[in-house]
Amino acid sequence: MAAKYDYVIVGAGSAGCVLADRLSEDGKHSVLILEAGGSDRRFWIQTPIGYGKLFFDERVNWKYTTEPDPGTNHRRSYWPRGKVLGGSSSINAMVFIRGNREDFEDWKRQGNPGWGWDDVLPYFRRLETFSGGGSALRGDRGPLYVNDVHEQYHPLCKRFIEAAQQRGFRYNPDFNGEEQEGVGYYQINTRDGRRMSAARAYLHPARKRTNCMVETHAQVTRILFDGKRATGVEYRRDGRLQRVDAAAEVIVSAGAVNSPQILQLSGIGDPALLRRFDIETVNALPAVGRNLQDHVDYCIYYRSKVPTLNNQISPWWGKLGAGMRYLLRRDGWLSLSVNQSGGFVRSHPSRQRPNLQMYFNAITYTTSPAGKRPLIRPDPWPGFIHSAGLCRPESRGSIEIVSPDPLQPPRIEPNYLSVDSDVEQMLEAAHLMRKMAGAPALAEVIDEELTPGPALQSDDELVEDIRNRCTTVFHPSCTNRMGPDPANSVVDADCRVHGTESLRVVDASVFPNVTSGNTNAPTIMLAEKAADLIRGRREVGR
Repeated sequence: MAAKYDYVIVGAGSAGCVLADRLSEDGKHSVLILEAGGSDRRFWIQTPIGYGKLFFDERVNWKYTTEPDPGTNHRRSYWPRGKVLGGSSSINAMVFIRGNREDFEDWKRQGNPGWGWDDVLPYFRRLETFSGGGSALRGDRGPLYVNDVHEQYHPLCKRFIEAAQQRGFRYNPDFNGEEQEGVGYYQINTRDGRRMSAARAYLHPARKRTNCMVETHAQVTRILFDGKRATGVEYRRDGRLQRVDAAAEVIVSAGAVNSPQILQLSGIGDPALLRRFDIETVNALPAVGRNLQDHVDYCIYYRSKVPTLNNQISPWWGKLGAGMRYLLRRDGWLSLSVNQSGGFVRSHPSRQRPNLQMYFNAITYTTSPAGKRPLIRPDPWPGFIHSAGLCRPESRGSIEIVSPDPLQPPRIEPNYLSVDSDVEQMLEAAHLMRKMAGAPALAEVIDEELTPGPALQSDDELVEDIRNRCTTVFHPSCTNRMGPDPANSVVDADCRVHGTESLRVVDASVFPNVTSGNTNAPTIMLAEKAADLIRGRREVGR
């Protein structure tokens, strides 16, 4: 006889960890969370800059690859996704960005009541303990620690900010404060020099309760139904198929890739796709796996006249010294992210709101393949990277199963730069970055532009280089989008799957549109709010 829990959560990523904690905290309901990966108790997960060591570690990473993409000259993109407790929050770069308030107003305008900025702000405040203290905009009692550690960042970051100011952009001390626009320093999810993942913040405390259970190395193969009602899930563990029943709800929180895959394998999706693999249609929802959105980024590499992180990290003695310092004091560059400064700017004054996110990294790794970052092995000479990407791309991709076999990865078609306006904005970004490089604060320390190099000047040449070199910054979302119409959305404003009972999806796949910036913070916010909706609460604390 199958075990039964009130709530069965599929996936212990950023959203699943939150749900497991919040749904079990009153002690009244039993919760089981199933995770395909294993424990997050690994040195390189807990060490902030260690995420570079996890890029290709199949023990904690799904290691997805997209289909060849016409918009990037038929290149495949590599998509690391967390396969471990904490999900991608255990292997990401830890940058904490809520998003632009207008992103959430757009969510509401698309027919999702309760998801405007004023609705979500209380949940952003509830989830965090900000090192800068609490305020009307920031939280100081939440489980997730958000650290402003800019005093430890590389001195070149200050030059980047000065150069941006010399080109007319304002300094912003807090991208998660009153306004997002401007340049400044990134806040990161660390505490006491260690990564603060969703697992550390939410799941590990929840596991101390007798009503919250976790099973690792448990890959869900399909959702089980009685008619339209989700009754449990089937999963593979230790080479055997097992089943667990859900008395109240099944909640899918497997991420923007795996959540649509699981729905399709379970008979929820486009009937034409399901028929191709002889999967019985439980509920026809053609939007499952559609509307894929992601952020792409274009980098310019510079050789520096002054030392950068390359000089600290590249030599063996630098690694040794940093390792000793981290083990003894939990600080130094091993306790940080390489994404230390950047900002949200308009690529052209005519843009109505910030449309670019910038990163400034005092490190280079030109010998590695595009988009792959061996952070512990940078170039042996001083260099830095300035990059920019679209906050709200208009290009849309898709994710589809390629087999009824749940162990086969789905087909990922990102369709990057398939819309002319995205290409136009990326070209504006390239010109803007070069303009900033010419500002005195940066020009004084630039030895030369290495890539693409000064030989590329025309718009056509730059567009071709953008297509050849732009990379994902690993923010896939929107593949089970939230909306009122089952013809073009998958879940309603309560994250309930249209046309079904006792089934929700809660993760970045339900974003109506991708937010402006890194997506981990809004995913955790969404799960905080969804937990209240599941418990019948419409406002924080009620």
